[in-house]
Amino acid sequence: MAHTPARELGAGLFILLGFAALFFLSTQTTNVEAYVDNESYMVTARFEDVAGLKERAPVTMSGVTIGRVDRITFDSEGLNAVVTLRIDEVYNRIPDDSDASILTAGLLGSKYIGIGAGGSETYLKQDSQIELTQSAIVLENIIGKLLFKFGESSDGEGNAENAAD
Repeated sequence: MAHTPARELGAGLFILLGFAALFFLSTQTTNVEAYVDNESYMVTARFEDVAGLKERAPVTMSGVTIGRVDRITFDSEGLNAVVTLRIDEVYNRIPDDSDASILTAGLLGSKYIGIGAGGSETYLKQDSQIELTQSAIVLENIIGKLLFKFGESSDGEGNAENAAD
């Protein structure tokens, strides 16, 4: 196979376009704004199970990202996960009786925290704690319970048929 200048130029252009595409994708999928330290306040919430929630996951309210998960730790006395949320200061009128849930983006997508508005006249502030929480729903546990229940009902039918014989 002969090396022609046109072929070498084409291969070089192809490689250059590949690198340009990778660079474009990396800038589009990385939320640089999330890593900038804006004015914010910290709030904690306790969950029995965080199941796949990660630091820097979005914190949303009514579908709008209002902050990020800052830190996830384990409380060995309360035997639960303590999630510290960094909420942007512009969202400083969130009622202190609001609830926090760990939700999934899509069927098998990433986890994030959704805050549901309460009705209190006082608001969350630095070092507040969200009291009402709902842990993540673990798909594997649901499937396991469903299979166990299905297996139980199959065994029950089989035993009833054997007893009738």
